[in-house]
Amino acid sequence: MADEGAQDKELPASQKRKQQAREKGQVARSRDLTSTLLLLGVGAIVFYGGGWVFQQGGAMLRSGLSIPSAAARDPLQMLRLASHVGLYGVFVLVPILLLTVATSLAGGLAIGGWVFSIQALTPDWTRLDPITGVQRMFSRTGLGELGKAVLKALVIGVIASLVLWNDRGSLLQLLQVEPARAPMQLAMLCGQAFFWLAASTVLVAAVDVPWQIFQLNSKLKMSRQDVQDEMRESEGNPQMKQRIRSMQRERARKRMMEAVPKADVVVTNPQHFAVALAYEQGLQRAPVVLAMGVGHVALRIRELAAQAHVPVVEAPPLARALYRYGELEREIPAALYSAVALLLAYVYQLRVMPQNAALPDDWTIPAEIDTSSEAMPVH
Repeated sequence: MADEGAQDKELPASQKRKQQAREKGQVARSRDLTSTLLLLGVGAIVFYGGGWVFQQGGAMLRSGLSIPSAAARDPLQMLRLASHVGLYGVFVLVPILLLTVATSLAGGLAIGGWVFSIQALTPDWTRLDPITGVQRMFSRTGLGELGKAVLKALVIGVIASLVLWNDRGSLLQLLQVEPARAPMQLAMLCGQAFFWLAASTVLVAAVDVPWQIFQLNSKLKMSRQDVQDEMRESEGNPQMKQRIRSMQRERARKRMMEAVPKADVVVTNPQHFAVALAYEQGLQRAPVVLAMGVGHVALRIRELAAQAHVPVVEAPPLARALYRYGELEREIPAALYSAVALLLAYVYQLRVMPQNAALPDDWTIPAEIDTSSEAMPVH
């Protein structure tokens, strides 16, 4: 027996796959639910409004057949009478048509919701393949449809037999009813029977709705390879992502180097680390890290600082601490406020009284701040 899904597709569909299927018009739909709601709506009209429809239909028929002899010889009057009868018929049928349209739409939207897809209108030429058609007949879906058809026939047959058996007395009494009243009673009996037969299809719809949902979920199941391909597609090509990250780092490095001439001081290790700081009194709460680097980047920071006449101060513990705990374009850590304040005071002395400027011996770095050069992060 052929099966529509591949045997290795055992994982549930992802949200992306469900959305793609929805865009293609592949949603759960139950024709039995639609037909059940339609039959129930028509049955309710026949059962509760059958008398009114019968009376209005009789009045319309009498009006259409009661033609004056003078009007029969006048085409204009005949056209006027025909239009009157036609409008009367529309008045009678419009409520029924509106209810049937509403129930049909409700059945279609109940489990799948509103979907408008151009792709669903595209012809599927694979359905014309006879081999595929035979395989579909003996697939799980085909056998399920056959089982539903048998269940529907059994349920409707049993309900119809019970309704006829229950109304056998009323049917026999129609032979003794006056001819004027017999059509009305017959219409009421037919409406009642139709309503119960329509109600019997609720059982079929109750089976069909979960079956259609199960069929759709089975059709959309994914293999492990499908999941990996989707994740790769969602995340993008690893090489492309690496190239993008490289370009981003390059732009960030260029922007960082452009900010070095604006620094107030560059503190170094002296060779391995370099951190550029800037502070605008009254505008900033604390100094901000403009640039930081290690190795060749640190060397380039020192070169740019020398070209821009930015003071370069050798303070190995402070440089390592700033590099390890500082962040670009962010204020320095609060634990380093005192040490950086000593650094800025030294830079100020260099500008005002260079002969009296003395480099601090102790940078007052807290003991919990690790200033070792091992395991330094790479920014």
